[in-house]
Amino acid sequence: MKIKPHILIVEDDENIQQLAGYNLTKAGLAVSHAENGIEGLRRIKAEPPDLVLLDLMLPGMDGLELCRALRAAPETADLPIIMLTAKGEENDIATGLEQGADDYITKPFSPKILVARVKAALRRKSGLADGEEKGGAPLIVVHDIRIDAKRHEVAVAGEAVTLTLTEFGILELLARRPGWVFSRQQIIDAVRGYEYVITPRAVDVQVFGLRKKLGDAGQHIETVRGIGYRLKG
Repeated sequence: MKIKPHILIVEDDENIQQLAGYNLTKAGLAVSHAENGIEGLRRIKAEPPDLVLLDLMLPGMDGLELCRALRAAPETADLPIIMLTAKGEENDIATGLEQGADDYITKPFSPKILVARVKAALRRKSGLADGEEKGGAPLIVVHDIRIDAKRHEVAVAGEAVTLTLTEFGILELLARRPGWVFSRQQIIDAVRGYEYVITPRAVDVQVFGLRKKLGDAGQHIETVRGIGYRLKG
């Protein structure tokens, strides 16, 4: 019997818990809940889920603190995290992404969009990213950057680099066509799907974090003023 992907909802609002849980369960996913960040961290350590739906405003350890803690631990560094919060300003979105969130959904949300975003993140995690679905090569080597698309692994000069799903998606997109310029919208469409609504600022935040993690190799990602980004060929 096929095991259902496990989604952990870390949310202190019972109504949101029930709404999200009902729709995700209806979509064929297994769902559990935690009402605060500390409980969420304990549950994740005890039984790592396939994805975390994380509220930003939580009692005790808030969503940003929990996100940082998960990204700092090797065993959860690439765990898909979708922020779920009433804060919809650009700065709040950028902050969530800076801390390592892969996606960001604001309340009130459409249950249909919620399910679509969760399933898209799970597909990326399982290795069904755009490039692989279209028959792209599983191993990409550009400069001293080595990308294994199937294993979702990146190494720079032989040293492993841990990326979030979104950072990995951006790097893979650029690396598959070195020298090509991708607009911010093309990056959003390729990495998150055409229904995703986000500002160009958020893409810039992701690229900034990606460059930082790649170290000296990050300089190969060039900003093309007024357009977007490319990876030098």
